[in-house]
Amino acid sequence: MNYCEKIHYTILAAKPADFSEMVDELIARLPVNEVIFRLAFFGTPGSNEEYVSRRILLREKIRRYYKDCEPALSYVSQPPLDAPLVVEVHSYVPDALDRITFRHYQDIPYVLLENAMGRFLFAGGFHGDVLHFGIEQQAVDSFRLLGEVLRKEGFPWNSIIRQWNYIERITAFDGANQHYQAFNNVRSTFYAKTEWRNGYPAATGIGANLGGILIDVDAAVFTSPEAFATPIDNKLQVAAHAYSNQVLEEANQTKTTPKFERAKSMTFGDRKLIYISGTAAIRGEESLKGVGLERQLRITMENIAELIQDARLETLRVYLKNRSDYEKAVKGMEAYGLRIPISYMWADVCREELLIEIEGIAIR
Repeated sequence: MNYCEKIHYTILAAKPADFSEMVDELIARLPVNEVIFRLAFFGTPGSNEEYVSRRILLREKIRRYYKDCEPALSYVSQPPLDAPLVVEVHSYVPDALDRITFRHYQDIPYVLLENAMGRFLFAGGFHGDVLHFGIEQQAVDSFRLLGEVLRKEGFPWNSIIRQWNYIERITAFDGANQHYQAFNNVRSTFYAKTEWRNGYPAATGIGANLGGILIDVDAAVFTSPEAFATPIDNKLQVAAHAYSNQVLEEANQTKTTPKFERAKSMTFGDRKLIYISGTAAIRGEESLKGVGLERQLRITMENIAELIQDARLETLRVYLKNRSDYEKAVKGMEAYGLRIPISYMWADVCREELLIEIEGIAIR
């Protein structure tokens, strides 16, 4: 089977209960006949102290359950809008040509897949000290840990195909420094360690109510001419890495652009998997302001359609700035008749005027 046929995406939601009980319920429902590459849990801790304790409890439970086959793991402090705790599962059905290994770096689990097409890394949970350091220092520490794993396993920075960046109170300021701009400046510094001749990763930079900085990645080093990555532009939008200073905030007197592509695909023979970056109601480089949730949702989905063309959506994640827009957003998404896993999160988007952001994965 082709990689695109073997990779699966599932969303599971827990019933209301104690946090530990909800984790146990979700673990009991995880796929048992597939190899789990990534588990991303989304919940609502009450403080950063509780966030850290829950993250530790979650890691211990997953470690006991999977033992030597522990997947990449992250706990995102974003309130799900349809359940108290949600987990997104990236799983895989290997064949005889696939070699899968599970490893750790400084207590961070990650997974390696090797086959005739290349080497693939599934890693996450890269974070700094949320209790003692600010956003900029946490970003430095998170990227440092990520870089050490990449170097250890022989993946250059430019092998990152997809990156998820969760940023506590993304549009807030520490003094004169906006959180998102500070993160972008740090990302630019680390990305400058390599040449990005084939485009930056697909990425999402999204708010979290707690949890500081958290980074997850998928990376690939291809070894077959039939397998390769391709950056995807949207003719309706300016590339994020080409934004003008007019749409950037200052942080430490610098304004580096967000280094990501609107989407990025991985081709495997006649199949293609497309990572859709966090997408919003932006045309050119300007947000659509004052048009309401329904209009922003429609423009966002038009932007996604432009990116994926005739590909089939596999899963979507919808971020809403206002909790009160949840039912309206569900109704708007149902109009597309997608019948795919969709999760809804309450999260700040990177610009104050944006009400919704959507990311996802598609296969052609």
